[in-house]
Amino acid sequence: MDTPFVVRDLGLLEYRKAHEVQLETHAAVVANERPATLLLVEHPPVITFGKKGGREHLLVSETHLRSQGFTLYDIERGGDITYHGPGQLVGYPIFPVGRRVREFLRKLENVIIAVLEGYGITSVGSPGYAGVWVGNEKVAAIGVAVKRDVSFHGFALNVCTELEHFKTIVPCGIVDKGVTSLSRLLDRKIVIDEVKPKVIEEMKQVFSIKREVVK
Repeated sequence: MDTPFVVRDLGLLEYRKAHEVQLETHAAVVANERPATLLLVEHPPVITFGKKGGREHLLVSETHLRSQGFTLYDIERGGDITYHGPGQLVGYPIFPVGRRVREFLRKLENVIIAVLEGYGITSVGSPGYAGVWVGNEKVAAIGVAVKRDVSFHGFALNVCTELEHFKTIVPCGIVDKGVTSLSRLLDRKIVIDEVKPKVIEEMKQVFSIKREVVK
């Protein structure tokens, strides 16, 4: 799966607007009007529900969450309930994958595993629980959708995320496992801007080719 791609950095962007960018980019890639594109973004606090739903895994009311500045959305990716927020690097690879979805998921896991390995952290992917894990704690969530053979949605790596926010949900509906972040694992503050180029470089290695970075 050699995929030439460009990188578009959206910075901090509200989830709905980022989702609109995803859909616009997806349509352009499907139409061969744009190369495969990796969108990188950070979101204000948001909870999303995948195809499996997940509202039964909310631990506080939607009204309370909204009063605390959270937004909530139902979206078309696979999986259950997920939190995104500041300090979390979210990647949306809009890549042609055809029917090679499992291979694509494993490659996304390998990108995160390699980034963590660069910090001396051993992690693993899990076909049973999509994402990247350090012991029984998830450090990166992965959930994709594929339409007309092109992927969207993607991964969320907890860099310096406010982990207390995860206590508002049962992350991904998994009741017996926890969440962690790169900063917690290293016991020091790691910022998004430090990790972003490492993720781009590993995407280049795993997916073979990278073109220019655009804003």
